Amino acid sequence: MESWGHILASGLAVGGIAGFLMHRSGFCLAGAFRDVFLFRDAFLARNLLLAVVASMVLFEGARRLGLLPFHPFPLLGPPSAAHLGGGMVFGVGMVLAGGCVVGTLYKTGAGNLPAAAAILGLIAGSAAYAEFHPLWSSLRAAMRLPVDAVTFPLLLAVDPGIVVFAIAVPASFLFARWRREGKWSRRGDLPRGYVPPWAAAFALALLGTGYCSLTGMPIGITTSYSKMAGWVESLLAPRHFESLAFFRSTPLSVVHPGTGELLLGGPGPAPDYISAVQLPVIAGILLGGALSAVLVSELTFRRRIPAVQLLAGFSGGVLMALSSRLGGGCNAWHLLGGVPILALPSLLFAAGLFPGAWVGGRLMAKIL
Repeated sequence: MESWGHILASGLAVGGIAGFLMHRSGFCLAGAFRDVFLFRDAFLARNLLLAVVASMVLFEGARRLGLLPFHPFPLLGPPSAAHLGGGMVFGVGMVLAGGCVVGTLYKTGAGNLPAAAAILGLIAGSAAYAEFHPLWSSLRAAMRLPVDAVTFPLLLAVDPGIVVFAIAVPASFLFARWRREGKWSRRGDLPRGYVPPWAAAFALALLGTGYCSLTGMPIGITTSYSKMAGWVESLLAPRHFESLAFFRSTPLSVVHPGTGELLLGGPGPAPDYISAVQLPVIAGILLGGALSAVLVSELTFRRRIPAVQLLAGFSGGVLMALSSRLGGGCNAWHLLGGVPILALPSLLFAAGLFPGAWVGGRLMAKIL
């Protein structure tokens, strides 16, 4: 596209702002699920719900204004039981890793070594998935549900705005009640430079909607980990790399309605539209987390990390990589992209996160 330079710069900026705000607020998509089961604390879950509903309203407004190039988004297909299973495995992985694919990035930027171990696990897990991609593709096709619609409004054959309105109005009353009850704020002494998570939630919704209007795709980064795995494997075992169908696949193949350009992208290490959309966001989140940590003097690299904690982070990263491929994306892609437009695959993935996070919480309680 002629605007690829703008996409690269915007991705870096969006990632940087998101990483900065998430570090300052402690906003973590994984923590929203983990804290409910481990600590009986729904504070982050309330803020995640705010981010989802705000994204829902903003996406629908952008769609009505003609600002979204695609609706539904590319790479969102009909629902499958695989999406539910992928969400369950991802829920386990993100709790073990201490953060999701976004949380591990900004925490790594701030010097968190277990989070860095999770990123290595994401790359290793992506390489492992490539080994059985053909088998899983056939199984996923067999698990497809007898529904052709991609979104809930399409399934009901109604205007998406009607469903969004039916959700947003009661949610706004609930949010107002939580405000009266003081449930949007943490009590006690807060760290220097603290940003309220509700503000980060609104910012993520705005960033996600703006970036989707520019690129046509919600914020998502897991395919880039597959690209990294493919690049490493192409260097270490080039013949084996050439034999893997996964790295030759091109799941993104769509014509941009505004420019008429064919957008191509896949998990292979070659530069394409997916790398242009995702890699700058990854770099931005890392830099944003690092900048935030430096400004509040929190950039530290603890050397004496228990081996079990590093192993848990790495294992969680492997599980997140596998499940994001099985479930058609990570939690950020589904929760802040697919769920706001009521995509059926994303709703199934989100439903799977709850039992997965519960299992992950039980495992963490025994491990640590």
